[in-house]
Amino acid sequence: MYKVTLIPGDGIGPEVAKAMTKVVETSGVKIEWEEVNAGETVMEEFETPLPKHVIDTIKKNKIAIKGPITTPIGKGFKSVNVTLRQELDLYVNLRPIKSFKGIKSRYENVDLVIVRENTEDLYAGIEHKLGNYGAESIKIITKDASERIVDFACNYVKDNKRNKLTAVHKANIMKLTDGLFLDVFREVSSKHDINYDDLIVDAAAMNLVLNPEKYDVMVMPNLYGDILSDLGAGLVGGLGIIPGANIGKDYAVFEAVHGSAPQIAGQNKANPTALIQSAVMMLRYLEEYECADKIEKALGEVFLKGEKLTLDLGGSASTTEFADEVCKYILNS
Repeated sequence: MYKVTLIPGDGIGPEVAKAMTKVVETSGVKIEWEEVNAGETVMEEFETPLPKHVIDTIKKNKIAIKGPITTPIGKGFKSVNVTLRQELDLYVNLRPIKSFKGIKSRYENVDLVIVRENTEDLYAGIEHKLGNYGAESIKIITKDASERIVDFACNYVKDNKRNKLTAVHKANIMKLTDGLFLDVFREVSSKHDINYDDLIVDAAAMNLVLNPEKYDVMVMPNLYGDILSDLGAGLVGGLGIIPGANIGKDYAVFEAVHGSAPQIAGQNKANPTALIQSAVMMLRYLEEYECADKIEKALGEVFLKGEKLTLDLGGSASTTEFADEVCKYILNS
């Protein structure tokens, strides 16, 4: 029996979280969910979108999965997602970008993984005003953070029998910061028995649109990872199907990376695929490979059959109907 912190989140979060837990439980894995919440729904009670007890619960269980969380805009609060990553030192953001047959897209056979450094770069949040003239944001790249993210990416390539690791950077312009990242990448990668190369970020954006099937595992600083992972989601059907994981030495938080979609909240219309796929990643992290494979295979069969797809995928099924269809295929596997 595993104990996992469940953070349903805001908007459609509770609906997709309910669908996800049903699918996970149907796969046969035994999980005790410890439910807490963060975001706008707790602001009035705790005067913060991220109460201390939420972080304490994750530290206790060491693993969490969360739905979309809204950080109030213009009220001085730091992003809940960024705060969680920094508080728990979740230095890896892992985003698999994979095509499913049955989901309409301009591309087929996309199967790439973005490994994003998660704790520094411009997301360190060090900014200040320059009088009335302007503002300045400081980009931080350190050797230690670069070494551990590249080492993680190298091991991911080997452990998952991938073909190549590509570093994404802008070292031709930012010679000190991105130059450091690139130097570390080359040094660390050379110590691993893998194929590796590097690519300037603007060329990476173009090439991912032209020939995404040519790329495998890509490692990069925080900002580029944020942008290119969303670009990658657009290649295979959108953020509604893409999972995400934030992984550190001691803790891991799995998440749907899409927004809270308040305009359809409570209407049972949301697509729960992103959170279900994040749960698949979580189960593999827990080494529950058989249950993870069951869910992934069932998702593929639901997409291929195309009879119970949600509105965003061109169907008319509700969140509940989609989850029930996935569960049906799991039970028949």
